[in-house]
Amino acid sequence: MPVEIVDTLVVGAGQAGVAMSEHLSKAGVSHLVLERSRIAERWRTERWDSLVANGPAWHDRFPGMAFPNLDPDSFPQKEAVANYFEAYAKQIDAPIRCGVDVRSVERHVGRPGFRVETSDGVIEAQNIVAATGAFQVPVVPALIAKAPDIIQMHSTKYRNPGQLPDGAVLVIGAGSSGTQIAEELLLAGRRVYLSVGPHDRPPRAYRGRDFCWWLGVLGKWDAETPGPGTEHVTIAVSGARGGYTIDFRRLAGQGMTLLGRAVSFDGAALAFSEDLAQNLARGDANYTALLDEADDYVERNGIDLPEDPEARRIAPEPDCVANPILSLDLRQAGIRTVIWATGFASDYSWLKVDIFDERGRPKHQRGVSAERGIYFLGLPWQSRRGSSFIWGVWHDAKHLADCISTQRKYDEYRPSNRSGE
Repeated sequence: MPVEIVDTLVVGAGQAGVAMSEHLSKAGVSHLVLERSRIAERWRTERWDSLVANGPAWHDRFPGMAFPNLDPDSFPQKEAVANYFEAYAKQIDAPIRCGVDVRSVERHVGRPGFRVETSDGVIEAQNIVAATGAFQVPVVPALIAKAPDIIQMHSTKYRNPGQLPDGAVLVIGAGSSGTQIAEELLLAGRRVYLSVGPHDRPPRAYRGRDFCWWLGVLGKWDAETPGPGTEHVTIAVSGARGGYTIDFRRLAGQGMTLLGRAVSFDGAALAFSEDLAQNLARGDANYTALLDEADDYVERNGIDLPEDPEARRIAPEPDCVANPILSLDLRQAGIRTVIWATGFASDYSWLKVDIFDERGRPKHQRGVSAERGIYFLGLPWQSRRGSSFIWGVWHDAKHLADCISTQRKYDEYRPSNRSGE
């Protein structure tokens, strides 16, 4: 088969790949985007049925197009988000080829560029942009073994309460996904246990403004590095049912049993750390700190926003926090399903270049890797706190397109042949 030649190959057609295509086109860089499934496939088939975006429509979008037929303050449903990216790709005439899997990328020997093996043949490219994002491989710890009568699944496989067998459900992980799934199951009448680890817990809204607005005016979206001790802390926030502040004490008051971090399993009982109260206190501290900064901002700038004293009310500790469960026999508790909301790992095994650290993370500077011609897009904290959000990845894509365009100018430079020199 003939070898296809492209200047820049973008791998992945989610929010990162679509944004990258827009900026490469604006920079005049010929390119091709390959997607193994459909545009924004993970939004369609790897999330639960009722999922909505965690940010409002006015905020979590690209600058070039608003969500059609949506209240800007609403939270788009997952199908609306997927359709948005598909429509945006059409609007910018992105050269996206779906149904093509990239199997390997290797650098040429003795000449620039890369050889790319795909399910549709061989491509040669001068540049590769890995736009596969931060949510690639679901992580399911091998903690609960030898329990064949208990169904275990990652949150990417959960769809709705009716999918699960009768009985209680244990959700492990109290970030946005785990908490929303646990509450959905609770509202469906299930007995729910939720394992809560360290987390940040911002207010959904305060003094009439969404927390996305507060992070913007307080300059927090532009923070270039996470604060000490926050590198791997999950964020508990929700846009479900119109958006609300996640409050674990409220959930406990509604019948949910909170647990600390799961640490070991003896074949029958799951042991939990004694850190539940500590984890809740950490979330409270994060919550109240943002309220304090918001109040200070309002006062210093003389902004007329309504006071919100109710936001500072912290409910009393529920019994499951005051007297934490440290060991739980899953069968005796009637638990038939365990849902792991434990995040994702990266998989760059198709990139056969030496640009990864000992943990498999890309070595890069704002997405520009140590290997000339290899770029990354959609990584958490790629350039700032907002990098893995829709609008943040758009700005990171512009930076990478500028870098690629600048490098091309150096490559195309030829010295003049003026006589006498």
